Amino acid sequence: MFLLRGHIALKPRISRLFSSLPTLTLFTKVMKPRISRLFSSLPTLTLFTKDPCPLCDEAKEQLEPLRHRFVLQQVDISLPQNAVWRQRYALDIPVFHLNGRFVMKHRVDLQLLDSLLRDEQGTGGQEDT
Repeated sequence: MFLLRGHIALKPRISRLFSSLPTLTLFTKVMKPRISRLFSSLPTLTLFTKDPCPLCDEAKEQLEPLRHRFVLQQVDISLPQNAVWRQRYALDIPVFHLNGRFVMKHRVDLQLLDSLLRDEQGTGGQEDT
């Protein structure tokens, strides 16, 4: 990106080069939709966290054995736009929601999470509203 700012004349050439590469075309036309479908079909595990949070870092490491079965979304409760979550979970992080529903806090319970992920797989991962 830095080089592109300094050399405006190279931008069109680089754009043409990238647009002509078959691997990028293959990726955008074939692989990207497949990856999107894969991620959209996985349940979402939301981690309410802040920086720094050693317990949250430990919890993320503990999730690794099941990491291929969900999409991890992190919500930083220290950000102004997340004030509601900060009020709710300030003293309880890490807190986890699975597809929008509270499942655990403070520590990761892999057996519980495994069971909930199996249930989500059986129900198609539909979120309650």
